[in-house]
Amino acid sequence: MSAYLSTLNHALMITVFVFIMMVIVDYMNVLTKGRLTSMMRGQRFRQYTVASFLGATPGCLGSFLNVSFYVRGLLSFGAIVGAMIATSGDEAYVMLAMFPRTALLLFFILFILGIFFAWITDKLVPIFKIIPCEECKLAPLHLDDSECFCFDVSFWKRFPNVLISRIIVIIISIAFILSLAFNFIGPKSWGWEKISLFVLLIISVAIFTTTPDHYLREHIWHHIFKKHIWRVFLWTLFALLLVQIGLEYWNLSAFVKANPLSILFISAFIGIIPESGPHLIFVTMFAKGLIPFSVLLTSSFIQDGHGMLPLLSYSVKDSILIKLFNIAFGLAVGLLFFGLGL
Repeated sequence: MSAYLSTLNHALMITVFVFIMMVIVDYMNVLTKGRLTSMMRGQRFRQYTVASFLGATPGCLGSFLNVSFYVRGLLSFGAIVGAMIATSGDEAYVMLAMFPRTALLLFFILFILGIFFAWITDKLVPIFKIIPCEECKLAPLHLDDSECFCFDVSFWKRFPNVLISRIIVIIISIAFILSLAFNFIGPKSWGWEKISLFVLLIISVAIFTTTPDHYLREHIWHHIFKKHIWRVFLWTLFALLLVQIGLEYWNLSAFVKANPLSILFISAFIGIIPESGPHLIFVTMFAKGLIPFSVLLTSSFIQDGHGMLPLLSYSVKDSILIKLFNIAFGLAVGLLFFGLGL
């Protein structure tokens, strides 16, 4: 039962972070009157570099941020492919603890490969006639001069005629801040991920309490909260539960260890699972000298931790296409390294 409660906790944390990042990205885009969108859309190499860098940072927060950029239209299809290539998930922390030098080398290789294959993917997009993210176009920007997207606390003067939706999102945010602070949810120790989430929650409260009624009602409540977030939570919870059941009843760990000759292809197959845990099998085996670097690279290349989960709620088609590109590129790179004896 504790494992399933932990899964629910994890799903909640992912959903909360995705919600906050969607709000912040949308808010910054509107606040700058679309200049953020224009800047990112016009600079493909900048997209590739920033997305791969965020993906290469330890944990899944960078990949969640990349998904937020992608569904807002700030990243190309190639850039999100590169971002997921560079992502190693939560295992990055374990690798830094077990073999720090090799881990840093791996992250750097994935960062470079993310940029390179992002460029390759965007070259292939017109050939394969891929239309990115049709299902996940967020609400259009409303940039008429009559609206002010700045700090506005005048709504307090209208109390109690305050939007119910504003009160709800503020209460939810404060509840998560307190729950996180008192260790009811989230990581128990105050590491980088917990501190980041705590700060982002505080920023979200500032946004919820100072945005005009129109923006909060149309952008945050009707579109992000009511249309997208429940889907993010359900998809995330479903995927995490499926993996938990698989590890508990299908004994995936034993299956991997029983097939040493096919370990590279097995690592690619396991990398499809949207979960950080299975990758630890290969991290542990590499630390013990049981598998070569090429297998660890293949697994890290294809798997993306929980990074793909939020995107599943927006576009299953895009998620599948991204994973197919990652599998093809990952196997090619892994076999090349394996052939070189690495």
